Amino acid sequence: MRKLTLALLMLATPAFAGEAEVVAVDATESGGTWRFDVTIAHADTGWEHYADGWAVLTSDGTELGYRKLLHPHVEEQPFTRSLSGVAIPAGVTEVFIRADDNVHGEGTELFAVTLD
Repeated sequence: MRKLTLALLMLATPAFAGEAEVVAVDATESGGTWRFDVTIAHADTGWEHYADGWAVLTSDGTELGYRKLLHPHVEEQPFTRSLSGVAIPAGVTEVFIRADDNVHGEGTELFAVTLD
């Protein structure tokens, strides 16, 4: 019984929610800039651990845009948020989306997006 209680307590702590994950991206060009609709999955537990943003990056890690997320999405998983007006440098045909959370910081997984 004691082992089970400890295991349940460990699972309830924020660090066990893991990193935020980008699960889908829709990129649309309009008027020379891009709009990104990004779907993120994360086991948000509340203010103590939640997905708090996502970035649009080039292959060398240059940040082209960032969408800050201002609150947890405990009851809305996965969720989609948008960022418009992202300028993509000439010649760039692929970008990467990285999700962040307020415990782990910048995510380690990148979601590749080919720009048509």
